[in-house]
Amino acid sequence: MSLGALARYFLRLGAIGFGGPIALAGAMRRDLVERRKWISAQDYLDGLALAQLMPGPLAAQLAIYIGWVRGRVLGATIVAIAFVLPSFLMVLALAALYLHFGGMPWVADAFYGIGPVVIAIITRGATQLARMTLRRDVVLWLIFGVNAFVTAWTGREEMWSILIGGAVVLAFRSRAPRIVETRSLPALALMSWLVSGAQGPASGETLARIVTYFTQAGALVFGSGLAIVPFLKSGVVDGFHWLDERQFMDAIAIGMITPGPVVITVAFIGQLVAGPLGALLATLAVFVPCWLLVVLPAPHFARVARSERLRHFVQGVTAGAAGAIAGAVFVLGHRAIVDVLSLILALAGLFALQRWPKTPEPAWILVGGIAGLLARR
Repeated sequence: MSLGALARYFLRLGAIGFGGPIALAGAMRRDLVERRKWISAQDYLDGLALAQLMPGPLAAQLAIYIGWVRGRVLGATIVAIAFVLPSFLMVLALAALYLHFGGMPWVADAFYGIGPVVIAIITRGATQLARMTLRRDVVLWLIFGVNAFVTAWTGREEMWSILIGGAVVLAFRSRAPRIVETRSLPALALMSWLVSGAQGPASGETLARIVTYFTQAGALVFGSGLAIVPFLKSGVVDGFHWLDERQFMDAIAIGMITPGPVVITVAFIGQLVAGPLGALLATLAVFVPCWLLVVLPAPHFARVARSERLRHFVQGVTAGAAGAIAGAVFVLGHRAIVDVLSLILALAGLFALQRWPKTPEPAWILVGGIAGLLARR
């Protein structure tokens, strides 16, 4: 198996892979371990464990590790680009259309119905993450509850609260019996369209902030792809005021209706803030830390993976991240669910997701958009 064949596989998965990190990770196991036998089951499990231990999008980090197994640094780089590129290009096109047609009434009508469905998807994502990581552990559930309350109360993700959760579990497990479970850029003056977002051309300072903020997002956020949602809102909406809450909800929806990692939402946000260059910088800033957090520890992972203290810390941090997602449901829902009809759409979306779990999430988002158009006519 050549790196070219592996790159083609991840280009395809990045172009048609829906369903979030769990579905994408399952597809990699089915295709690469069971059917094609390109990697061993142990290599796959090692990659999955590393992706769970590190902050960042799970599916992307698993893909990068598989690339590292087959071709070390070059393989990891090729796979990372191949996996992210299709969804990046799709989001770039959708963002351009959004900027062009965003002022039209029918677009607002469609997103009136999409917003509640997105809230339903985030709710299910938080529920699944909680069930998968917390199980019946009382300490983890307490950390989950505290972070959900803090996020709902403050309207933003508090990283200090999540990290304290990791420290609490580390301390508790250490004592308790073991439980099995900017400078200005001259070129920009000549090509202002390259950095023009919803508010016009962005400054060099804004571009620098995009790089630093989204680098933090890629390096610090634990959990599933949805774990980045409260972190992004705290900066993009509440901190820098780059987008309003409606635009932010639209960005999350765009990230969900495109294949590949949900974190590609950052490309949409980057384009709205600073044009195509902003989209590129935001995407690189999020995924370069993910690449580093796989490639750097990969040669030594077998030894690191045996550290129970590290696993305990990550358990606490993940519980806190799941709680932050749950709190974000309240924060974002306050903006998306504005009347009885939008509440009905959210409840109907949650019911449909539970009743027909194998139906791709973009299909339900499309249904929500149609419902919004019909409701506003």
